[in-house]
Amino acid sequence: MKRSEINTILRQGMAFLSARQFLLPPFAAWSAATWRRQGSAAGEIVSQQLGWDITDFGSGDFAHVGLLLFTLRNGTLEELQQPLGKVYAEKIMIVQEGQVTPTHFHHQKMEDIINRGGGNLVIRLWNATPDDGLADTPVSVSLDGLRVTVPAGATVILRPGSSICLRQRNYHRFWGEAGQGPVLVGEVSRVNDDRTDNRFLEPVGRFPAIEEDEEPLHLLCPDYARFCKPQG
Repeated sequence: MKRSEINTILRQGMAFLSARQFLLPPFAAWSAATWRRQGSAAGEIVSQQLGWDITDFGSGDFAHVGLLLFTLRNGTLEELQQPLGKVYAEKIMIVQEGQVTPTHFHHQKMEDIINRGGGNLVIRLWNATPDDGLADTPVSVSLDGLRVTVPAGATVILRPGSSICLRQRNYHRFWGEAGQGPVLVGEVSRVNDDRTDNRFLEPVGRFPAIEEDEEPLHLLCPDYARFCKPQG
């Protein structure tokens, strides 16, 4: 993806969040220069990969296969092993009409996906087979605390205010319903590790290669290694 495209997506996303009155922490608006001045003070943000994440999943077509995310809080896999560790994570996402997040499950992460407002979110569901394929068995999920069972490959629609609880190895694929506008999507989960915990049905590029045709408006998580050097 070109940095200019990423910057445009960030501007549009921030405007949508502002219109929905969803406020982000101050570091969401930091410039690259501000990041460089933080040093070790921003260690938790960097190590837990908090902040902006934009991906086209290697499609080269963000409008149809892609996702804009912001990770607000996150623990670590090491903390999952500790009785008093931070074992939770929270994200906010913007899903456009017809913009698909490809079919995937998580090995350890259990998550609630919440429609926080805007349009409707469509989610297609399967169980995983032992060899990580798509099972043809019915899928049982919790929708706002109600147990619902649907056929393999069926869709559920989350309207604003609704949520779904997805367990580990629940394959899911989602997009914004046509004609309803962008969707503000929340995620509350166990610790999130996008580097190791995602299993996509088909190979994808989770983090995009970036063509630097202009300066970053704000940094993405993969930018931290280049811009955020400990001081001293």
